[in-house]
Amino acid sequence: MPASRSRFVLFGNGFRPFFLGGAIWAAVAMLLWIALLTGQVSFASRYGAVAWHAHEFLFGYGSAIVVGFLLTTIPNWTGRLPVRGRPLGALFAVWVAGRMAILFIDVVGFVAAAAVDSLFLVGFSAIVWREIMAGKNWRNLKMALILTVLTLANIAFHAEVYLYGQPLYAIRATTSLLAILIMLIGGRIVPSFTRNWLAKRQGRPLPTPFNAFDRYALGCAGASLGIWVVFPDRVLTAAALVLSALLQGIRLARWAGLRTWREPLVLVLHVGYAFIPFGFFLVGISNIWPEAMPPATALHAWTAGAVGVMTLAVMTRTSRGHSGRPLASSPTTTFIYLLAILSVILRLATAVLADWTTTLLELAAAAWVAAFLAFAALYGPMLLWTRTKT
Repeated sequence: MPASRSRFVLFGNGFRPFFLGGAIWAAVAMLLWIALLTGQVSFASRYGAVAWHAHEFLFGYGSAIVVGFLLTTIPNWTGRLPVRGRPLGALFAVWVAGRMAILFIDVVGFVAAAAVDSLFLVGFSAIVWREIMAGKNWRNLKMALILTVLTLANIAFHAEVYLYGQPLYAIRATTSLLAILIMLIGGRIVPSFTRNWLAKRQGRPLPTPFNAFDRYALGCAGASLGIWVVFPDRVLTAAALVLSALLQGIRLARWAGLRTWREPLVLVLHVGYAFIPFGFFLVGISNIWPEAMPPATALHAWTAGAVGVMTLAVMTRTSRGHSGRPLASSPTTTFIYLLAILSVILRLATAVLADWTTTLLELAAAAWVAAFLAFAALYGPMLLWTRTKT
C-alpha cells in the first residue's frame, strides 16, 4: 500500500493564501477595532478610527477574498495557466505590506502608507486585464472594468481621508462595488450550485435561468447604487433603493433556496445573498428615517451581512472542493455560518436596542472573530497542505 506525505501548497492556487490570510486578518482587525473603540490601544490616529475600520474590512479583507476567488476562477474563463508560485507569493506579500502600512501609518507616514496599500489592487487589476485580453475573454471584460473602478475607489478612499478626514463618498462607492460583485458573481454561482445539488436529488423546481428579469434587476440595482453614492439622503434615492430591494428579493426567490435546507453548504449561499435585498431595504429606510435605522448600522447589512456571509460561503465551498473533500457541510462548518449570521444580527440589533449598543457591538465582534478563527483553524490545514502518495 503506497504511503502518503504532506506537501506545502499555500502558493499553488490563488485562493489558498488570500482565503487564509483574509480570514486571519478579519479576526485580528476586529479585535483591534474593539480595542481601539474601547480605548485599550491607540494607532492610525492620522487616518482615524472609523476610516481605518472601514478601509480594513472593505479593502483589507474584502479585496483579499475577491482576489483569491478571481485568481482561481479566471483560468477557467481564459484557458490560461493560473498565477501561482513566486508571482502569487509576491502579490500576497504586497497585500500583507498594505495591511501593515495602514496599521502603522503614524510611523510610515500617510502618503507612503497609502501608496504601499494601493499597489495591491493596481497590480491585481493589471493581472486581470492581461489575462482577459490574452485569453480574448471579452465576455468577462466587465469584471476587469469593475476591478479597475475598485482600484480607483481605494485610491479615492485615501485621498478623501487625507483631504477631508472622512471617506464618505469612497465608503459608499466601495460598498456599492462589492454589492455589485456579489450580485454578478452570486447571480452565477448561487443558482448554478443550487441547480447541481437539486438535480442530483431529482428535486423540482430548479432555479430559474438568467433572463431579461435578471438584467432589469441588475440594471435597477446599479442605477440606485449610483444615485445613493452621490445623493445619499434624497427621497428619490430611498425609493430607488427600496425598488431594488424588491427586485433583488424576487430574483433570490427564483433560485429555489428553500429547497436546499438539508445542505447548509448550499443554503448559506442563499442566506448570504439575502442580505443584498435586505441591505437595499435598510439603507433606503435609513435615508428617510435615520432615527429608527441609523445609516451606519444599515450599511452593515451589506458589509458584514452580504460580504461577510457570502465570502465565508464561497471560501468554505472552494476550499473543500479543491482539497478533494465532499461538497457537504460538516457540523463545524455549519457552526461557522451560524456565528457569522449571529454577528450580523447582533450588529443590526443596535438600531432597535440602542441602550445595549456597546454590549451588542462587543458580542457581534466576538461572534465575528470566532467565525473567522474557526475557519482558519478548520480550513487552514486544507489550504496549507495537500497529501500526495509516494
